[in-house]
This record gives sequence, structure tokens and C-alpha cells, in this order.
Amino acid sequence: MAFPALPDLPGKFKPYLMAHRGNRVACPENTLAAFQRAIEDGADILETDLHLSSDGAFMCIHDASVDRTTNGSGAVAEKTLVELKSLSAFYGRAGFEAETIPTLKEVAAVLPSNVALALELKTDRFLEPEICKRLAGELLQAGVRERTMILSFSLERLRNIQRVAPDMPIGLISMSGILPNPEPRLLGLFFPFLFLNPFFVRLAHARNQAVCPLDPLPDKRLGYYLRLGCDAILSDNPAATREALLKRQRHPSSSNHYGGEQ
Repeated sequence: MAFPALPDLPGKFKPYLMAHRGNRVACPENTLAAFQRAIEDGADILETDLHLSSDGAFMCIHDASVDRTTNGSGAVAEKTLVELKSLSAFYGRAGFEAETIPTLKEVAAVLPSNVALALELKTDRFLEPEICKRLAGELLQAGVRERTMILSFSLERLRNIQRVAPDMPIGLISMSGILPNPEPRLLGLFFPFLFLNPFFVRLAHARNQAVCPLDPLPDKRLGYYLRLGCDAILSDNPAATREALLKRQRHPSSSNHYGGEQ
């Protein structure tokens, strides 16, 4: 059975807007404040990162350590859920001191019914079948599994998820590549390579694959991505990117010619 590369979201239109770690311009990244702000901004997909605590909780944090984004120090994997939740994830930004590292359950709980979830697997713990089974089960219990996609730079981590949950689309993030990898359903290619091969999206679509450029600051290149037919747009600032998308829909002729937007 073929599963869709991206979920169908009621009332949403492609290209979907994917909020990179929430709105990390207005709020500290990967916090409930950032995710809720992104939802208010009109994001269609919330993207976040997954690590595991020492006692097995799925934590939404990008780095393997807490040093950069919290007032603590040390490895995520060496701290319990209670220890991680005791830290402030304010990223040094005044007014956000009460923010903590959210669990996957907390993020799923604030997800509207027409917004999808993209989870980037950040650790080789996802090479363990039992961890993959627990992740799929937690998403099912939270009622968000049918609109969750799994992302990684590691194809082997993605394959392990597919073995236990073939219904969840996998997305390969890549910093290089001229031709689409045929295995994943979603391709997150570093954006300069879409200029090197402007037929990349067409080739992916011929295989029923979706493309989302790896470009968290996409606004200057939106016209090009729209002409290519990209299926989703990643953004650090979904409010600004949503406004830029709406502007291009109102004034299609404002798109620059290929070669002037890189």
C-alpha cells in the first residue's frame, strides 16, 4: 500500500509552511511558546527534534546537550525527565524564563487537528526497535500519528521507524545531492542543490515524493521554490514567510527570474 508523502490537512494548501523549531525568531526555539506562536502564524507543520532522557522520555530539543538553549549543562541523555524539566529553556531571552524543554506528549497536546508534526530523530537510540515502537505507540495514543512525518539525516534511523510503522512517511535531510534518493517519501535537500539541478523536484514528483528545501531563511527564494513546485517551505520565522507567500499569491508577477534569487 502506498502512503502519502505529506498528510492531507483540512483547509490547508500547498506548499505547506513548516515552522523550523517553532517560530525561533520570536521565541526561544523548541519551546511551547515557539510552537504556539508558529500555530498563530499560520504554520501547517511544526518541526521539532527528538532526543531521549536517561529514563526514556522523548524530549524536543535540538542539541545533544542542554548547554546552548537552557540554563543548565550536560548531556540530555544523562539527565532524567525531572532534571530536564527543572531547567529553563529560555535561551537567554528575557520574558521566557518559565519555558522548559517540552516533551513530545506536551507538543502533541497543543497540536491543532489540521496541523501536522515533523520529528527529526537526533540520536542513534532510534536504531533500537523498542524505541521506535514506543515512539509510534506514543504518537498513536496522542492521536497525531496519521499526521506525523519522521525526518533524519540518517537513512538507517528512518528505515528502523519504517520497519515498525510503515504508515508514517519518512523524510531524508541531506546537505548534498543532485538526484533524488528513491527511498524516502519526503526529501529535505540543502537548497543550493535545487539551483544546480532545477529538475530535482520534477524527478521527485515522478516517484510520488515530496520536496521541502532545507532553507530556514527562504523568503528571498520563494518565487523559485514556487515555480519548481516545492511541496513544503521550511522557515525560522513562519509569520514573515506566510506573509511573503500571501504577497506572491496576490501579486504573482513579483517573482524574480531564475538566477536572481539564490
